[in-house]
Amino acid sequence: MFRAPLRTLSTTARRSLKIGLIPADGIGREVIPAAKAAIEALGSDIPKPEFIDLLAGWETFTRTGVALPQETVDVLRSECDCALFGSVSSPSKKVTGYSSPIVALRKELDLYANVRPVVSVAPEVGQKPDVDLVVVRENTECLYVKQETQTVGATGKEARATRLITERASRRIGQMAFELALARPRKQLTIIHKSNVLSITDGLFRETVRSVPALPEVNGKYDSVTINEQLVDSAVYRLFREPNVFDVMVAPNLYGDILSDAAAALVGSLGLIPSINAGDNFVMGEPVHGSAPDIAGKGIANPLASIRSAALMLRHLGYIKGADRLDTAVDQVIREGTTLTPDLQGTSTTSEVLDAVLKRI
Repeated sequence: MFRAPLRTLSTTARRSLKIGLIPADGIGREVIPAAKAAIEALGSDIPKPEFIDLLAGWETFTRTGVALPQETVDVLRSECDCALFGSVSSPSKKVTGYSSPIVALRKELDLYANVRPVVSVAPEVGQKPDVDLVVVRENTECLYVKQETQTVGATGKEARATRLITERASRRIGQMAFELALARPRKQLTIIHKSNVLSITDGLFRETVRSVPALPEVNGKYDSVTINEQLVDSAVYRLFREPNVFDVMVAPNLYGDILSDAAAALVGSLGLIPSINAGDNFVMGEPVHGSAPDIAGKGIANPLASIRSAALMLRHLGYIKGADRLDTAVDQVIREGTTLTPDLQGTSTTSEVLDAVLKRI
């Protein structure tokens, strides 16, 4: 499992760990409680956890007219050390007044990096996994700025979307990606873009990330990192044909979102893929899967991605031993293969998988 710490936040003199819990919609309300139970099982390996339940999501919007209450943002800023977010059921068509709360949270808290490790579990302990890569996704820009217009032209309706790529955002996501690559054995970074077509926007992203090692403050730190490039369409092809060629991939928002979801197929299920949304002062764990309304409430949602997301969050905060215990327990459950949810061809329930993890913690 992904072991390298990111930009470890200070843990000095912390007697308790205040964690905001935002289950949001669908199976988020089933898997976030599982992550909470796993964190509680760590005992003295982390400061005493204190959980704060917070609201956000489509269902919150239908009740209150607001998808991300200001109180949620304020509590996260003023009272929480970190957070866990479940999943959101955003509608596929425009709804007046609604905007995705997770996209808004990333911007409100300046969580500019979405880090998604995709790692298979080797059959035997100590063996090298077949897949071991990390997608580093810029989290605040690209088409996700949600600036769209629709007009009527001579031939009918015309829709346009603004795509924002800035030097500042590209530089800092590049620095995050170089740090991750530097901490990994292969020390390889692949920049994902489509600058052969989008020469201005993707060109700026590509050039800015490539220039990070030359920054004066870097002072040769990343000289050992090998830099590669890949057009996004061919990157998807190579991801399925030869995933072992990739180590750390860094991409603009939309490409990173698509690549990391596609990569989940390499390890069996979106229900296994964790992520963190990280900034310089806050971190929020988030399983990559969606709200899965087709199985919500049936008790068969896979809790492993949320538990792994909790481990990533703790690792980012510097609690390496606790994170290792969570990751090792999840790996054991997957390796044994007797207690798995239906997305992994098993017959177990969410609670049965959680119990299996807790026994191994």
